[in-house]
Amino acid sequence: MSENPRPDFSLRDLNGKDHSFPDATPTLLCFVKEDCPTCNLVLPVIDEIARSNEIRVLVPGQTSEGNRQLQSRFQPAACILDDSILKVSFAYGVETVPMVLLCDENGIERDSLVGFDKKEWHSFYSKHFPGVAVDWSTLPEWQPGCGSLTQDPIIGERLLAESENSPLRARKIEIGTQDDVHEFMFDQGFTDGLPVVPPTPERVLEMLRGTERDPQEEITVIPPNMAPATVEKVAINAVLAGCKPEYLPVVIAALQALCTDEFNGHGVFATTMGASPVMVVNGPIRQRIGMAMGMSALGQGNRANASIGRALRLAVRNIGGAKPGGTERSTLGSPLKFTMCFAEWEERSPWEPLHVERGFQRDESVVTLFAMSGGPALIVDQASRQGKQLATSMGLSLRAQHHVRSHRAGDTLLVVSPEHGDTFARSNWEKQDVRAQIQSASSVPLRELIADDECPVGIPTIRAKELNKEELNKPVPKFASTRNIHLVFAGSEAGMFTSAFHGWASGPMGSIPTSQAIES
Repeated sequence: MSENPRPDFSLRDLNGKDHSFPDATPTLLCFVKEDCPTCNLVLPVIDEIARSNEIRVLVPGQTSEGNRQLQSRFQPAACILDDSILKVSFAYGVETVPMVLLCDENGIERDSLVGFDKKEWHSFYSKHFPGVAVDWSTLPEWQPGCGSLTQDPIIGERLLAESENSPLRARKIEIGTQDDVHEFMFDQGFTDGLPVVPPTPERVLEMLRGTERDPQEEITVIPPNMAPATVEKVAINAVLAGCKPEYLPVVIAALQALCTDEFNGHGVFATTMGASPVMVVNGPIRQRIGMAMGMSALGQGNRANASIGRALRLAVRNIGGAKPGGTERSTLGSPLKFTMCFAEWEERSPWEPLHVERGFQRDESVVTLFAMSGGPALIVDQASRQGKQLATSMGLSLRAQHHVRSHRAGDTLLVVSPEHGDTFARSNWEKQDVRAQIQSASSVPLRELIADDECPVGIPTIRAKELNKEELNKPVPKFASTRNIHLVFAGSEAGMFTSAFHGWASGPMGSIPTSQAIES
């Protein structure tokens, strides 16, 4: 037995009287709950010690109603104490009831019993209470105890969250008993305008089970406030968003990608153009957490897709401080500001997956972020039967991205559906073929990009006058490079459609698509 005293406590009996432990006298503690048959078996045996007046006997019971029933059933001399909030049972590490502890006047444990084994109990009484008479012949040889209420997963999470050893360090906000918790979170600005899940300590602890990382590990610093983001803080926002614990590693990886200099999260959220991250998930984790990659992959109906994307944005809002009216300056806003996350249907695609194309192994789980200002805009082509025809349609459609006179600025992310993918496959067209044809089909002579009186958008007239005829006739593709055209595969088997996301500013002056491996 340890020479360290057991934790101090003070509990009330059923008459409202306080009983403290320790109190300079030896004490026998017996933790019980009413619906445990073994507790009912041993309580009269324990009570024989109380009736002998040899030692103080305290019986912490785990439910208020159960305590009253035990009092009525046995009328014990021992004091049944109310431990219905289970803090003492948790502090004492009670896993099975009944649990009996014999402690000295300093609260140091000298002996113990768990469950009921007649030989052990008889030996215990012979050693410590030889003068207490017990009719052992009426008792069974052995009877197992019952699980303590502290072992209930939900209750256990609450108790851990409330304990001094809790891994949680975030500031706890107290809400008045008459306050509506959902309205409170709206009033405090914790939401994106939609209801959120209250991040109770037990929910946050459960969320943290989704990762092996230390809750206080700082994973990144989030602009614009340059606030440190710990795993715990990200978990809180994942709870708010409605995530499951197994989604948390994806949220963490996405946040790390967003906060890189290359992705430029500060610029993405501050621009008046209204850019927002679009998340594409690749690798085994897609199947493991049940992400949508087929029908409605870009739409509603899948918890993982919706809540992972939302958790990222809530973390940037609540930790980083990017809120509309502050550093979040989007002129019109966008539904992408709520969420946009989906998985690539790698198994159905005719091409190598996005993450493999970006240098990762096929069996790695990876999230890739694109800064997009619009979309998804549907490209409808139900007529093309050859790869070149379909890529031409895409190029012509993309000429309108941002503005028909806006060329060589921004990326595009094309989500190719199975029927369109099959068209490319029949023509043996690889991604590089599609990109090259999009560039060709979207090219127009430079003269068509010159601003005029009817439409002042485009190359300034003064600059155009400096160009010669050859320069004015030079074809200008829509995108600065084929590297600015990104292709992924998703969607249901039926429908000859491709969705296009319109990018924000490209390159070092804007945002560069960024990938991050997902770690447990």
